[in-house]
Amino acid sequence: MLSTFLVEHRWVTPVLLLVLVVAGLLVGPGLVRRPRLAWALAGLSVLPLLALTLVPTSRELVAGCEVQWAWPTPARVEAFANLVLFVGPVFLAGAATRRWLLAAAAGSASSALVELLQAVVPLLGRSCDTNDWLANTLGSVLGGALALLVLRLARRRAVVRVD
Repeated sequence: MLSTFLVEHRWVTPVLLLVLVVAGLLVGPGLVRRPRLAWALAGLSVLPLLALTLVPTSRELVAGCEVQWAWPTPARVEAFANLVLFVGPVFLAGAATRRWLLAAAAGSASSALVELLQAVVPLLGRSCDTNDWLANTLGSVLGGALALLVLRLARRRAVVRVD
């Protein structure tokens, strides 16, 4: 159902990614100074991620994992949506902890855990796929890079205020 919507409205995920980046740049430096708020927003941003990856579907699948590698592009709507799915939580965790690289690594590891659960719990009705992990990891790297940029902006603003 969601995949069908995304195929019919291919513009949604690129626009969502653009909104995440622009909003992150605008509010990110303030979130760096308010880590509790950043953590709260990170927790909220994980809810759709969990719903889209671990809520059971009506399909029954045989345990296993599809091994394939394809670069997520806006034309590959499901893969690109998987990329966008991890940008927000990783960005917010990176801003909250001030450890962008750790946040990106945790995002990739979380994705691997989700795929592992999908592989070993067929009752979820979800397919394990290495493409999903790749797209999620790239989204984690993008979220981490956005956090790094915001951390530098926040540091620069703090130096300017002191002078």
